[in-house]
Amino acid sequence: MSADHEERLARAALTRVLEPGDERAGRWLAELGPMEVARRLAEGGEPLPGASPRRWAGLRSRAERMRPERDLATARDTGTRFLCPGDGEWPAQLDDLGLARPLGLWVRGHPGLRIWALRSVAVVGARACTEYGAHTAARLAADLAERGWVVVSGGAYGIDGAAHRGALAASGATVAVLACGVDRPYPQGHRALIGRIAEQGLLVGELPPGEHPTASRFILRNRVIAALTRGTVVVEAAHRSGALATVRSAARLGRFTMGVPGPVSSAQSAGVHELLREGAVLVTDAAEIVELVGEIGQLAPRRQGPVLPRDLLSTATARVLAALPAGSAAGAREIAREAATTEDDAVGRLYELHSLGFVERHGDGWQLTRQAGNTPGRGQGRSPN
Repeated sequence: MSADHEERLARAALTRVLEPGDERAGRWLAELGPMEVARRLAEGGEPLPGASPRRWAGLRSRAERMRPERDLATARDTGTRFLCPGDGEWPAQLDDLGLARPLGLWVRGHPGLRIWALRSVAVVGARACTEYGAHTAARLAADLAERGWVVVSGGAYGIDGAAHRGALAASGATVAVLACGVDRPYPQGHRALIGRIAEQGLLVGELPPGEHPTASRFILRNRVIAALTRGTVVVEAAHRSGALATVRSAARLGRFTMGVPGPVSSAQSAGVHELLREGAVLVTDAAEIVELVGEIGQLAPRRQGPVLPRDLLSTATARVLAALPAGSAAGAREIAREAATTEDDAVGRLYELHSLGFVERHGDGWQLTRQAGNTPGRGQGRSPN
């Protein structure tokens, strides 16, 4: 059921007062409803349950800034809408956050968030990423976008930015979940990128127009990224990276968690490697990601090296080939003994190998050809000694 006008105003007002992810505030909303919580904060009557005098005074001070009508009008001017739980566009998977569920979401862009979120993957990682990390994130995002998946990230420098750019370069869909007002490009160096996302994708945030980011808001924003998506991929992350909070939130919510390995000597991949040890799934390309988060039967292709001529031999024939010494000729009886077969069988298979160019006849003996001796992956045969 969609929120009515009064509830929408109350929730919009409370985004000016309550910090994202505040579970105590979530309990107030569950027990009293948003309109009663907003009324008490505005009028300053009976304190909210469990609020200490100090906290109550702080909330009351913040409540003086509540101007929901103005915020909603400002949002409309920038092409932003305010979604509430129960709206048709509200992603129901956010309800998995329980008391930490957003009060509402400020959404800038044309596509419908609920539909996009149903087929989305988070790609996150270090801000101070390596060239390898940026290239990998962009490639994964572009390949996911080409397969029809929405790439969700946080709009930050490093892996986030590379993921957004990769999706946009593939003319795909991408969502940036911001830790500030969606009308406020942050970081400033991503002004153009965030503008492109607003035009081609979606900007999403819990904070009202004009609000600035803080360290705690970045961390709390990550739970929304995790909850919105089918799974989270971490490309690069040091041991203390905020990206790890996203994948751990995803794990708590029962979402798929994935990590892209890096060099074992790289501090920027140390956090990812720890996640892999904890049970995250190792992935290296979009096909492996889709195999995990997609529908049943969307399997990644089996990885294998090139098919060599020797791979096409029968087991018995390959055993005869392996019985030939590496650097000299051998007689059929000796080869048969090494291959654990009869001499007649060995001779028949040697003629087969001769026709295929693996062996050549030297008098009464048989010897490997240069082609067989140089075949990558071939067994070394017996030593001539």
